[in-house]
Amino acid sequence: MTNAIRPFEPSRRALLSAAAGWAIAGPAAARRGEPTVAITLRPDLARATTLFEGWGTALAWFANVTGGWPDAERTRLADLFYGPGGLGWTIARYNIGGGDRPDVKPYLRPGAALPGFWRQPEGATGTDWWRPDQEAMWDWSADANQRWWLDAIKARVRQPIFEAFSNSPPWFMTVSGKVSGAEKATDDNLRPGQEGPFAAYMARVVDELQRRHGVAFRTLSPVNEPNTDYWHAANTQEGAHWSPARQAAMILAADAALKARGLKTVISAPDETNSHLFLADWAGYPPEARAAIGQLNVHSYGVVNQTGVRDAARAAKIRLWMSENDTPLDKDPESFEGMASPLAFAEHVVLDLKRLDPSAWVLWQAVETLSTRDGAKGSNWGLVKVDYRSSPEGPHAIHLTAKYWAMAQFSRYIRPGYRLVPVDDLDTIGALSPDGRELVLVHVNGGLSPRELTPPRGWSGRMIVTDARRRAEPVPGLTVPPRAIATLVLRR
Repeated sequence: MTNAIRPFEPSRRALLSAAAGWAIAGPAAARRGEPTVAITLRPDLARATTLFEGWGTALAWFANVTGGWPDAERTRLADLFYGPGGLGWTIARYNIGGGDRPDVKPYLRPGAALPGFWRQPEGATGTDWWRPDQEAMWDWSADANQRWWLDAIKARVRQPIFEAFSNSPPWFMTVSGKVSGAEKATDDNLRPGQEGPFAAYMARVVDELQRRHGVAFRTLSPVNEPNTDYWHAANTQEGAHWSPARQAAMILAADAALKARGLKTVISAPDETNSHLFLADWAGYPPEARAAIGQLNVHSYGVVNQTGVRDAARAAKIRLWMSENDTPLDKDPESFEGMASPLAFAEHVVLDLKRLDPSAWVLWQAVETLSTRDGAKGSNWGLVKVDYRSSPEGPHAIHLTAKYWAMAQFSRYIRPGYRLVPVDDLDTIGALSPDGRELVLVHVNGGLSPRELTPPRGWSGRMIVTDARRRAEPVPGLTVPPRAIATLVLRR
């Protein structure tokens, strides 16, 4: 049995090492006296169909920051997510930066200024100087920090899955001259006729990084959250609007550029922000654009019409990923120990897996910047908190949040090679091991009453819990405490 499908069982020593420097700061005790609710779980093992490929994160901003930190600190972070005793992730999405004008005053948020791989010749002006066939116009020293993570993941994961994605074309290919978007958020920002040069840019980056780092990018996503009103010139991160017609043209151009280089990388699309916009994009693609897509990507910042996306993928016989999400509870003040956001996050994961039936679930940013530095209440994005704005030389405080342990309840036990199983309980998802002998059920109890779970007949096992007092710890019996996430690992 390979590492790709073996149940992920971190050692006690590894767990203690991963949690070093972290402590639970005495949250209020769970309410007492609430009656226990009995729930019988009925997974439909006959419908264990979708082959799950794993869990992971986009690298992007946090890798652009932390990849340049002292080795002990960045190594610890890589171990927390991809190493023994960590989360057991196997997927990473590498962000091909567009790269802003060298002479522009910095305006992107900390970490978000991803370097481009182009080099502007001395004396070149305007926007028409770049020639992809001229080697002097490429800079292969760029983006060293995010690239450190490629090597770190490769060293920790036996069969990693890498995806490359773009948020914006380079500034000189845009209408506004900025990688943050057009002047008007609903205008396309790629200049007309630049599909070929932009496709050549992305395909060459994929080719070079594969060769230089010894990795394989299985997919390339050329557009991101394209049919939204998010991206405008005054924004503080890379982004670009694409109408469905321009998306289709870009998909075809990128597919052609990959094939021209003889690469096995295929196109993933449209990486739309939610399912109802995904369906609008998909409806606007001509048959040739649909045929060029090897993987469908959708984000879950909104859950309307998720089963419609599931059906589109099934009808097209194309693999579907939930390729980006994070779900802190709205207006929940930043907290390393609080359970409100971890419960909301876990419930969202459960519903995504139930409704989308995806082959993978990928977080936006595993590491987020401290959001209370300037006196604000902050938010609970990310699983680990650091200060993006601190000096690269360090030292850097690394704060594991309860959301890290909420993710552990899923990713340590639902492993690549398992098949997702429908479960009749709304708060429970299931997965069956390749040999059919292990059944994993993850249950989220967001209420005040304990829940006594009854597994299917013939199955027995153990339960692991994250709540206000425990962090992915074994608990005797099968009664889930209130305000808790529980994983049942069952065998027959």
